[in-house]
Amino acid sequence: MWWVCHLPRASWGPGLGRVLQSADGRIPFLIHWSWPHKGERPLVLSRAFIRHHGSSAGSGPPSRRHGQLFQGISASEAVQRYRRNLAEWFSRLPREERRFGPTFALDTVHVDPVIRESSPDELFRPTAELALEHQPPLAGLPALALSQLFDPDACGRQVQTVVLYGTVGTGKSTLVRKMVLDWCYGQLPAFELLIPFSCEDLSSLGPAPASLCQLVAQRYTPLKEILPLLAAAGSRLLFVLHGLEHLNLDFRLAGTGLCSDPEEPEAPAAIIVNLLRKYMLPEASILVTTRPSAIGRIPSKYVGRYGQICGFSDTNLQKLYFQLRLNQPDCEYGAGGAGISATPAQRDNLVQMLSRNLEGHHQIAAACFLPSYCWLVCATLHFLHAPTPAGQTLTSIYTSFLRLNFSGEMLDSTDPSKLSLMAYAARTMGKLAYEGVSSRKTYFSEEDVRGCLEAGMKTEEEFQLLHVFRRDALRFFLAPCVEPGRQGTFVFTVPAMQEYLAALYIVLGLRKTTLQRVGKEVAELVGRVGEDVSLVLGIVAKLLPLRALPLLFNLLKVVPRVFGRVVGKSREAVAQAMVLEMFREEDYYNDDVLDQMGASILGVEGPRRHPDEPPDDEVFELFPMFMGGLLSAHNRAVLAQLGCPIKNLDALENAQAIKKKLGKLGRQVLPPSELLDHLFFHYEFQNQRFSAEVLSSLRQLNLAGVRMTPLKCTVVAAVLGSGRHALDEVNLASCQLDPAGLRTLRPVFLRARKLGLQLNSLGPEACSDLRDLLLHDQCQITTLRLSNNPLTAAGVALLLEGLAGNTSLTHLSLLHTGLGDEGLELLATQLDRNQQLQELNVAYNGAGDTAALALAQAAQDHPSLELLHLYFNELSSEGRQALRDVASTAKGGARVVVSLTEGTAVSEYWSVILSEVQRNLNSWDRSRVRRHLELLLRDLEDSRGDTLNPWRKAQLLRVEGEVRALLEQLGGPGS
Repeated sequence: MWWVCHLPRASWGPGLGRVLQSADGRIPFLIHWSWPHKGERPLVLSRAFIRHHGSSAGSGPPSRRHGQLFQGISASEAVQRYRRNLAEWFSRLPREERRFGPTFALDTVHVDPVIRESSPDELFRPTAELALEHQPPLAGLPALALSQLFDPDACGRQVQTVVLYGTVGTGKSTLVRKMVLDWCYGQLPAFELLIPFSCEDLSSLGPAPASLCQLVAQRYTPLKEILPLLAAAGSRLLFVLHGLEHLNLDFRLAGTGLCSDPEEPEAPAAIIVNLLRKYMLPEASILVTTRPSAIGRIPSKYVGRYGQICGFSDTNLQKLYFQLRLNQPDCEYGAGGAGISATPAQRDNLVQMLSRNLEGHHQIAAACFLPSYCWLVCATLHFLHAPTPAGQTLTSIYTSFLRLNFSGEMLDSTDPSKLSLMAYAARTMGKLAYEGVSSRKTYFSEEDVRGCLEAGMKTEEEFQLLHVFRRDALRFFLAPCVEPGRQGTFVFTVPAMQEYLAALYIVLGLRKTTLQRVGKEVAELVGRVGEDVSLVLGIVAKLLPLRALPLLFNLLKVVPRVFGRVVGKSREAVAQAMVLEMFREEDYYNDDVLDQMGASILGVEGPRRHPDEPPDDEVFELFPMFMGGLLSAHNRAVLAQLGCPIKNLDALENAQAIKKKLGKLGRQVLPPSELLDHLFFHYEFQNQRFSAEVLSSLRQLNLAGVRMTPLKCTVVAAVLGSGRHALDEVNLASCQLDPAGLRTLRPVFLRARKLGLQLNSLGPEACSDLRDLLLHDQCQITTLRLSNNPLTAAGVALLLEGLAGNTSLTHLSLLHTGLGDEGLELLATQLDRNQQLQELNVAYNGAGDTAALALAQAAQDHPSLELLHLYFNELSSEGRQALRDVASTAKGGARVVVSLTEGTAVSEYWSVILSEVQRNLNSWDRSRVRRHLELLLRDLEDSRGDTLNPWRKAQLLRVEGEVRALLEQLGGPGS
């Protein structure tokens, strides 16, 4: 399935949404924050915010006044110190954000998700099993701004407790972070003191008693001085309780007794219960965030307002987010701080393409309903279009994305199994994803989804876990299909997520046949008792005539070994399926997988296929890439944090099975796009030893026609740059390479014997990198083809510096490189600085008689040059004859090719000349080529008229026919 639209260009309209300043970096929706422990100090002070309308308070200047509560100098200084420390802590970015470079600055604006008020009746009424949980919130529900959360309700009652709830990925952590930072910078004047608590942190304390004052003092040391003033703060004190689903609260008096003293030690859960009961600090304001499944843990009588975090229910908010995220001046950041500056036009084009796809393709808009998926889209685009930091892979982006959203959270804190939410998703959603990949489908009916969710369920506890997963996380993975004719079906929120989960399902070993499930238990049982039974029967057999029995029971020892072979065969079958998916002949002529990803997000300009053609088969080329990526050490470590450990032995056996299959099928000659996919698999795997063994038979790297972006250059260099065997040929013709790409690919070029860089629009600046390549002491290039690049005379001057110090190059093609007279004269004067060159092609360079003749004479004096191509230059009849005379009078000098004829005979290089014309017919100036072909045709006719040899006449007629055919293709007079 593709996120693709085919629409005319459209411009961004005004009023896309509200712009809000955030201190949580480029992508504020996925931050999973924890709390500072006693004695821990933040590292850096946040930069100042730029506030816009829609923030937690008005846009006026921050208030420096603390009302009447903290009038004392000591208390005021303590609160100011607390604000600074809290701002520093909440301004920290996780590693997943920092790896994308300075784009993720703390003072970058962000967009708030929509919050809609809901009632207890709507929350607690029964819902349908699947369908209603995938419906967006009703548009008629009133929307709330952060500044309105504690406004009086419809009856005029003051609201003291607000519960905000939302499924995974809707932005709960971001709202809390924003509110805390708003208060730190004086943007919440209604509250003189804000104290945030992480319920995950509190749950880790267990039942150990501690007072509220102790909990505050342990986490926020500056507040020790003002703890006695908490009771007098009233509604100006705001407690923020983030992630209530981590706490198991019991509001029964028999379970949690009443306590009003903040200094009385109690279990942390009991303190939270009494705060919510309004029995402890009854006038304090409380903000709670939770997942939907935990809303019922707080009786509704203790809640003044419920707010549902709805994500980006408006497409304009999605556009605004992408515009702010992608249209940054420093998104070109690369590893080590170096990168290629993306021009404003390039960034605008990226944003515009994504905008058009959002407008015309509703499935991507449905996915970006969750702010976290907006982050994933931006991270993927950054990966595809910006210089890639070392070690960053597509699999690591998806794994980090899941870590940011789940972070090892339990599915249900009240369940004794303590099952990881991600582990449950891998087992259920992974099964659905793999079944889709196996049957080549991306659309799933409600029966398909229910079959995977409810498979093997027998106990009440299992159904309770399923209920929690449906309410909290199902919408994160599945979305209703909005394509015409597909209503009532479900798709994975982003297409690549299906392939990622399918790969995860495999590498975790969750796919088991009935034989494997039953056989493993039987084998373990037989293996345990087999030895004991054999020993006993051996003793009995000495007394009784039962000598055959020990022999039979000795066979039991073989059972575990046989089962191990069955498991090994299963791994080989999975590896075989993965390799076959990677090398499907049906996919040989489509785009490489990286271009496919970019097209699925940004759309495709123009029609993709003829309307009468059958639809393309579903392509799952990312599935094997993710399988390789998930076996890398880094991703396995992150998955272990998510509760999805992959054992080292299993990873090793899977890798060996994959290597065995790749070794057989990887030797075949692949089309350029499929070859790049093969290299991308190795890049995702991040195992140089594995790649070196599998790719040891690769001798020709043909990527002609593949658009070599900075990422693709990095992929090729990372996989092949460290190899030891030489590459017979590296063909990168028509790859849109630039000087930065040449520098990235230099380790690969140093292994090449033949290097083709034709049709890449390389200018004089690229010649500096080529010079350095030729001068490198490890350079072994013998043939360098630079034809059809605008090198000009300035570029040739740099190349000549490289030629002077190079000892390996023997064949150099500068065909159609814009040298002109100046370039050929430079070659003529400095050609003798290189003593190994055997063939030089400077055809079609617009040079005149004088420059061509000077170069031909220099070629005759060169000790090793054997062949000089000068055809298709601006040569007169006299000039061509003079060149023939130079070549004929010199003894043992270079042969000069200027025409299709040599005297009255056909030149032995006529096929070389015409094949160059045929190959470049669409890229060369057609009128200029037609003129040159007409001159060649006249030469052929003259030579045919001057000879009486019938064999030569026949050869000349044949070549004339080839020239006339080319002229007909050009629209010239073919006869």
